[in-house]
Order: sequence, then structure tokens, then C-alpha cells
Amino acid sequence: MKVFVTGATGFIGGHVARKLRDRGDEVVTLVRNPEKGAGLRDIGCELAEGSLSDEAATRAGMRGCGAVIHGAAVYEVGIPKDEHEAMYEANVLGTERVLRAALEEKIPKVVYISTVGAFGNTRGQVVDETYQHPGEDFTSYYEETKYKAHEIARRLIEDEGLPCVIVQPGGVYGPDDHSALGTQINQFLAGRMPLIAFPDLGMNMVHVDDVADGVLLALDEGKVGEAYVLGGQITTMREMIETVARVSGKKAPKRAMPTPLLKAMTPIGPVVGRLMGQPPNLSELISSADGVTFWAKHDKAMEQLDYSPRGLEQGLRDMLEAEGKLLAAG
Repeated sequence: MKVFVTGATGFIGGHVARKLRDRGDEVVTLVRNPEKGAGLRDIGCELAEGSLSDEAATRAGMRGCGAVIHGAAVYEVGIPKDEHEAMYEANVLGTERVLRAALEEKIPKVVYISTVGAFGNTRGQVVDETYQHPGEDFTSYYEETKYKAHEIARRLIEDEGLPCVIVQPGGVYGPDDHSALGTQINQFLAGRMPLIAFPDLGMNMVHVDDVADGVLLALDEGKVGEAYVLGGQITTMREMIETVARVSGKKAPKRAMPTPLLKAMTPIGPVVGRLMGQPPNLSELISSADGVTFWAKHDKAMEQLDYSPRGLEQGLRDMLEAEGKLLAAG
């Protein structure tokens, strides 16, 4: 099968593209910068030069394909307001362009990579795919844009017949993860985490390879119109750091960073964020993490797609081994 993939130069999308190629699919990837896509070309992907705002390039790239996987998005929490427009353009308008182009080009099967973040703060509940975000009280602008993109996908499915399956990954980690989550893990391993920030932040942590496997399962077996959470283990930031500590043989911090202290530092957010390896908008970072849970179960994917993710300890062990950090830690 020939598959058009957006976001293949990113973390999840890159793993998806490689797994498609490994099983023999033809892959066309939308890339803004061909140099950044050199690794994709090396594994046999065809590069379609263009951005999410380039409708002509998007349509040309997917024409003749049997499937589309749309995963491109800007993922960052704590951005300043002057970056909101670019995030909205990519996450909301970009999603609508890609999915509508797939509809009008009559692509037989579409997979949209959403996020459990589209549910918003689950407030201690472990929800499933039937849960609905209230549409207000967003913890971050990223959450707001992904909620709106998710609603666009649902509307195109329900009102216009888009043959689409939605997948919703949890907190994704894995080798060479440059996200805020990956930064936290690396800071701990480097001995630069005397205190745990937001220890009660709740996530469903999942290895990137398991997410990519889930995307392919949704492509092959997913029922059009359905959404599937792709998670690995319901956990918290404290438990995640303690698990990294156990796997690496290091000591986890016992104390948490006081949130009032972080709130007091919001006026100098850009400076503090740089020191902590975090974005500059500390106020948004706090609202998206302080006592917030993004908990969603993946039972449906396991039952209907034969999705089988690894546990957190095994996943972190696999990640550190792939990065060459397990022996170094030992």
C-alpha cells in the first residue's frame, strides 16, 4: 500500500514512517525542509516538499495513495502568546486542510493522530474514548488547539463521511525524545533534578514504538469513525521519575518543588524556563501540570486492535538501553 504521512520528521511520525517501510509499504512524506527529511529518503520514503499551509503540495503528495496518516503538529506547552497564531495554523487549520484534502481526493482510509490531551484535565478520573472535553478551561493553548482539531476530525467523519480513524496517544517517551518530558528524564539522569516538579501530574505513559504499532493497527484494523486511546501505563510524574531511578540505579529526589515558588517566579519565566529546560510561559506550564491528570485507558485498543503496549519499567529500560545510557548508569 502507498501511504501519505505528515509529521514524519517528528518523533511519532518518524517511527510510523519507518515501520511502514519495514513492512514494505510505499511512503510519501510531506516535509518542509528536504534536508531534514534526508533520513526518510535514506529508508526509501518519497519526499513531497511543502508545509501544512501548502494545500497544493498536500493534495499532490496524497494523490494516488491508499491511505493518509496525519500526525504533523506543533507540540509545546508554555509558549508565549505571540506564538499562538503559528500553533493554531499548524494544529487546527493544518489538520482541517489535510483531512479535507483526503476527503476530496477520495482516500480510502485516514488515520488522524490526536492526543489524550484533547480530553483535557480528567480531574483524577481514568476516562475512555466516550469522554467529552467540556470545551472550556483549557490547561494550555496546545490543549485548546488539539481539542479543536479533534472536533474538526469528528465533524468531517460524522457530517461528511471522511473514512477516518482517530488515535489518541498518551504521554509518549522513547529514545532521542526532545520534548519537555524527555528533557525531564535527561535532567534527572544527569543529576540536575534536586526536586521533582509537579509530582502529581497524571499521565498514561507509552513507549513511542508502541504508539507507532498502534497507529499501524488502526490503519489496518481500526473501524472508521472510532477513536482509540494508545497508552502504556497510568502513572504520575513522581512514579515515572522513581521508575527511571530504579532502572538506572540512581536515587530519585524525595521532595517536590513547591508550586508557590514556581508561581512567584512567573514574571521571570523566560530566565527560569531556560535554566529548567522548560519554555518561557511558566504560568501556562503550571496550569497544565499542577494537580492535573491526563488519564485515559487503552482497553478498547487492546480488545479491538490487539494493541499490546509494554509497561513503564520495561519501556524505560528499553529506551535507556537504546540510548546507551543503561550501562553508563549501571
